[in-house]
Amino acid sequence: MRGFIRGVDAINHRLGRIVMYGIFVLMGILLWSSVSKTFFLPSLWTLEMAQFVMVGYYILGGPYTVQMSSHVRMDLLYGGWSDRRKAWFDLITVCFLIFYLAVLLYGALISTAYSLGYWKNAPISYLFNVVIGAEEVGRLEQSSSAWRPYMWPIKAVMIAGFFLMLLQCLSEFFKDVLRLRGEPV
Repeated sequence: MRGFIRGVDAINHRLGRIVMYGIFVLMGILLWSSVSKTFFLPSLWTLEMAQFVMVGYYILGGPYTVQMSSHVRMDLLYGGWSDRRKAWFDLITVCFLIFYLAVLLYGALISTAYSLGYWKNAPISYLFNVVIGAEEVGRLEQSSSAWRPYMWPIKAVMIAGFFLMLLQCLSEFFKDVLRLRGEPV
């Protein structure tokens, strides 16, 4: 358990420290959007690209937020509890979060398979075949905006983010188990 915790925490910590600078990328895109609308012809790509960067910032930064316990929490009751009671409560609630993330990950896999042009019954095996190059990719989904970017890259970011969040939640689950056993984390 400790090896899993160290590995997942290291990956999410490094990625979170990199992704946190994505806010500056977002600010640059929005600044260019304002400048181009004021002085030049408006750029078609700025609004949608800002949305994509924000999705990446939020989804890939989520595991780091969970790791650092920086998410919003109502401490009205929780703050006064003992460490053991907090560990029990966290252990139970993280199970619900793991289930929710598994459903989100499955939906993201289906959506990504669809955006790569697959419309049949087994999208996960299709994605595996695409990765190893065993099957031809169909018509790629594009956004309906004027810019018309392909949708699969942002959906792949969502898959990565949900998977890393799932791993981080499993890490938190194992940390709570160790705390309940009275062992150091």
